[in-house]
Amino acid sequence: MTSYQELIEKDLKYIWHPFTQMKDYENDEPIIIDRGEGIYIWDLKGNKYIDGVSSWWVNTLGHSNKRLNNAIKAQLDKIEHVLLAGFSHKPAIELAEKLIQATPKELTKVFYSDNGSTAVEVALKMAYQYWVQVGEPQRNKFIALKNSYHGDTIGAVSVGGVDLFHKVYKPMLFDIYQADSPYCYHCPAGKEKGKCNIECLESMENILKEHSSEVIGIIVEPLVQAAGGMIIYPVDYLTRVKELCDKYKVLLIDDEVAMGFGRTGKMFAFEHANIVPDIICLAKGLTAGYLPLSVTITTDKIYQAFYDDYDKLKTFYHGHSFTGNPLAASVALENMKILEEDQVIESLQPKIARLTSELEKFKELDFIGDIRQIGMVGALEIVKDKETKELYPFEDRIGVTIYKEALKRGAILRPLGNIVYFMPPYVITKDEITRLTNIAYDSIKAALY
Repeated sequence: MTSYQELIEKDLKYIWHPFTQMKDYENDEPIIIDRGEGIYIWDLKGNKYIDGVSSWWVNTLGHSNKRLNNAIKAQLDKIEHVLLAGFSHKPAIELAEKLIQATPKELTKVFYSDNGSTAVEVALKMAYQYWVQVGEPQRNKFIALKNSYHGDTIGAVSVGGVDLFHKVYKPMLFDIYQADSPYCYHCPAGKEKGKCNIECLESMENILKEHSSEVIGIIVEPLVQAAGGMIIYPVDYLTRVKELCDKYKVLLIDDEVAMGFGRTGKMFAFEHANIVPDIICLAKGLTAGYLPLSVTITTDKIYQAFYDDYDKLKTFYHGHSFTGNPLAASVALENMKILEEDQVIESLQPKIARLTSELEKFKELDFIGDIRQIGMVGALEIVKDKETKELYPFEDRIGVTIYKEALKRGAILRPLGNIVYFMPPYVITKDEITRLTNIAYDSIKAALY
């Protein structure tokens, strides 16, 4: 039997980990996970951790959910995969129907791919080709936001706005227009949080005033710029972005990859703003963290621009080997059924209230500059000085220190720089929310005091 240390050695010999400076493993070895159940995961040494970040925001219904396990097992005995060009299968058909039933009536067509980045790539290509095929080929620019993150493929990186992740690739990317981020704590317009008229939107409207005829659309993460620092912004901002799209006749692409399927307390984050995007991108919680699957959902208006005789060359030439994979579609379908039958999103409301109350205790800590929350997302921005909002230097790696302290106490908190955040599975109990936030509180104190 392979020992724990032998597994570590093989891991470091063969695996290049994501978003990881591998040299760090000279001092801190990766943790080898053995199993999971509910909100907990165990490593091979028997240590137990609360999965406070839903394993990169995907595991909504907890680890090893019996209904989801059984859905995959049942499908596995039928067929594991079949191409989706010229063929189809029951899980993909029924899942598409469920998704259309769950979204506004204007959204009618589901295009499958296999992760959040590809869902965004599909949306970008679809939006551009739409304008070409309705006779406006001059539209070749997107508007995106500073601090935005839409994935790691080239198109998705092109519309990203996090320099730490994206700057090195700049020479490879296509040009976009970039508008200010609605970052209330560090307001680009110099206004005070909660006391403004969404002045941060002016940069976007100025771009549209001058360049609307060449703009394809605006792409946003609805209400939460997640990887940019869990930047939670006002609902009114999203409402007014949609108004700008309508006014200047450009498309709205809604990247719900991180926030879809209940994370904000509603099925989809755009519902808070009572708007209907032209295209939405969904992944992560779509399969409750089980298998890679994503969808790009759009309107019949956009779909009809591609619907023509073959020789007109209007086909959307995009697809992936595992597009609409039956195993992934079957578990996603079961996930949708659980959300509906067990009224999961409705049941989150007392837990959201508990998270709200538990975040209050962090106000007494000297180094917490901002506390923000929407639904089952909570975030703490750590600063060196509350008065000036001065940040800790990048080199101090304060978030990493807090992460290590939390591991000692039995929780996985993977900060984004100086942002400590909570995105636990929905099956967490109120008492477990209290425990998770207490671990974070103690870990921050241990790291900074």
